[in-house]
Amino acid sequence: MSDEQQTTAPRRVVVAEDESLIRMDIVEILRDNGYDVVADVGDGEAAVEVATELRPDLVVMDVRMPKLDGIEAAKRLSENHIAPVVLLTAFSQKELVEQASEAGALAYVVKPFTQNDLLPAIEIALSRYQQIITLEAEIADMAERFETRKLVDRAKGLLNERMGLTEPEAFRWIQKASMDRRTTMQAVAQAIIDQLAPKKDAPKKDDDQ
Repeated sequence: MSDEQQTTAPRRVVVAEDESLIRMDIVEILRDNGYDVVADVGDGEAAVEVATELRPDLVVMDVRMPKLDGIEAAKRLSENHIAPVVLLTAFSQKELVEQASEAGALAYVVKPFTQNDLLPAIEIALSRYQQIITLEAEIADMAERFETRKLVDRAKGLLNERMGLTEPEAFRWIQKASMDRRTTMQAVAQAIIDQLAPKKDAPKKDDDQ
């Protein structure tokens, strides 16, 4: 075993999928790509229980499952800061995607999928979760955390549109600007929105004061 293998532990993953053949496929994909599948279960309640006990780096979970659906399970895991969640779904309707996002899922994959669909979604979820942890370390108040996450997400989107930065690059840009200017990421995000957002989106501050 090399020094790099000794120092970099594989990501620990819980897989939750009620269809056993699909669950086996997911486990095989993950193990073949260096992930450590610490548990695989067939319903949402078991997913929450085992993830809470084992504290994995990631949960890959189907939306439609017995006992507790994936969206509600993702919400519980997110609210308790257990692990980031990638949701699997047979549907890609906008409403379902929005529900998944509101529940705290950080990425989703539409069935049928290949490892080329699943693995990038996992990396996105892990990256976004690290961003959330970084933001929450900066901000104590829960309500302010939520507002800051919304601002930073919007600022990242604008940096992607206007400067071609990827999501991780945009976050690092905001983080570095925050450190360089000795200000908060919330302030940097707001400044980006003020500069780059279409003017029609800017709130009117002087009419209703």
